[in-house]
Amino acid sequence: MRIVHRIVATLSATIVLPAIALAGSIGGNYYAPQYDYRDFFAATDGKKFQVILAGDAFPGVDPAVVARDLLPAMQAAKPRPALTFTYDRPQPPPSPDYRLVLIFDPANNLNADPVCAGTTPRFRQGRPGLFYVYAIYCRNDQAMSFTTAWTPATGPADPRIEQLFRELFMVIFSDQQRRFAELDPALR
Repeated sequence: MRIVHRIVATLSATIVLPAIALAGSIGGNYYAPQYDYRDFFAATDGKKFQVILAGDAFPGVDPAVVARDLLPAMQAAKPRPALTFTYDRPQPPPSPDYRLVLIFDPANNLNADPVCAGTTPRFRQGRPGLFYVYAIYCRNDQAMSFTTAWTPATGPADPRIEQLFRELFMVIFSDQQRRFAELDPALR
């Protein structure tokens, strides 16, 4: 009987450990009262959606290589609208100006609204082998939503990053969030 328990435990470990090794983590999230998934969908469906990268995701790796390798991972993990991620700033800039800012290894006290308003982000020392990102969804100079996410990763083409983006996009662009006014019966 004891051998059966050991076999079951060993088999369970072989199934669970790869899943744990590939799993990323998502930090807490925030949604501004003005956040509305329908606005995001309307602003991005069938359009290009700007992503701004800040910081050094993989010290020692050329930032151009990091940007090149992250774009297909983001596109493969994209949220539901038929959007195309781009690093290019649209000309003329859209109004309202929706964009996603990804800050790698941000300072612990970095706030989202100043980043959306154009303040240069601050950073902390990164940890080798850890992909850590602070994702901020901006509309003009205001953060609509933000969260942090991290996963072990060996480089920008690591498949764990694409999986992390899948989870991250479900949080940052949540279709479960509704306008504050719709939730408050006094404002109907």
